[in-house]
Amino acid sequence: MVKSTVAPSYYTATATAAPKHNRLAGEVTADICIVGAGYTGLSAAIELAGAGYRTVVLEAENVGYGASGRNGGQICTGFSSGQAKIEAQLGKADARRAFAMAEESKTLLVDRIKRHGIDCDLQWGYLHTITKPSHSDELKAWKDELDELGVTGTSLYSKAELEERLGTRIYHGAMREQGAGHFHPLNYCLGLARAATAAGATIYEYSQVLSVDTGPTAVARTAAGSVRAKFLILAGNAYLGRTVPKLYGRVMPVGSYIIATEPLGKARAKSLIRDGEAVANTNFIVDYFRLTSDTRMLFGGRASYSTLEPPNLGAYMRPRMTAVFPQLADIKIDYAWGGYIAITSNRIPDCGRLSPTTYYAHGYSGQGVALAGLYGKLMAEAIRGQAERFDMLSRVRHLPFPGGPLMRTPLLVAAMTYFRIRDALS
Repeated sequence: MVKSTVAPSYYTATATAAPKHNRLAGEVTADICIVGAGYTGLSAAIELAGAGYRTVVLEAENVGYGASGRNGGQICTGFSSGQAKIEAQLGKADARRAFAMAEESKTLLVDRIKRHGIDCDLQWGYLHTITKPSHSDELKAWKDELDELGVTGTSLYSKAELEERLGTRIYHGAMREQGAGHFHPLNYCLGLARAATAAGATIYEYSQVLSVDTGPTAVARTAAGSVRAKFLILAGNAYLGRTVPKLYGRVMPVGSYIIATEPLGKARAKSLIRDGEAVANTNFIVDYFRLTSDTRMLFGGRASYSTLEPPNLGAYMRPRMTAVFPQLADIKIDYAWGGYIAITSNRIPDCGRLSPTTYYAHGYSGQGVALAGLYGKLMAEAIRGQAERFDMLSRVRHLPFPGGPLMRTPLLVAAMTYFRIRDALS
């Protein structure tokens, strides 16, 4: 057994008891080898181990080390790209099926929380806020699209109506979704790990995969051992790096940063978000925030395409929070952390096969809390011979990010600057 080295955060400080797992040592044979113990990999492990497959999960650090244990905890509807881009790729009928699957991802999440008794502070309600009056038409069009797709429980709020619900005057309206919400993401991930091991999967922590073979017998190699399997699932997302050259460049790691305040008390917390929803603005550079179960303000955003993390995240993020809630200027920041999500060039998740034995899914583009579990399940379905849904989503075409290994980050930093200016001027 080894001690956790996950980056300290509010989530790690309030995590449920984490199951410990050995390092891989020596050669292991399995039916399934999964690289990555986050939402995608653990979802696939639950499905496949539960169906009787000998399933091994290799994790470079510890369960939930990546985005699955660091994210804002916001459970979103649909895809980050919007429906029009998916329809352009798949056609109207299959795009509607894809949206229905995205809705299914939330049902799957709730089912697993209930079935496995995962304590993760699940709460429903989500406010999508606008920062300019000129964004009102886009917000209404979005609601109309959701209505047409069969989503219920959406409402539009004027500026005055929103100010009755949020303790800020910075926004000019919002759309509320009852079918989206928030939770404690690390506790959910740890619960998935417990469910996977209960189903029969073996998880190895601190077992970074250094290379893979995608031939008739798939092989994943670590510094201390290897796994030979009938099927290989690559679920490392932003943290897979250059381990699999064919996938490097198809996604871009994007830094996102979060702070959590000291406890505010029930009355003060309620004065900020009256009904406890998750909140995010609709800008390209998103601010997102919510209250925790112990009345802290958890505030995130300032996405960065640079690989350099700011040296003092608390000081870096505080001005974003106080721009929305100036009444929190005197509040202590107890936790500050960051991590990486993976985006694709079109903001639609990327999935497919590298060979008949090797499957992958990544690039959830900020909406992986629900979608990652779905894609893990779809890969499991495909391996079990029911590949229709996975194959439909794998038809989406993805272009690699421009600039190659040396230039893609500088080019995207320049793009980020452009979008910051656009958000300010629009």
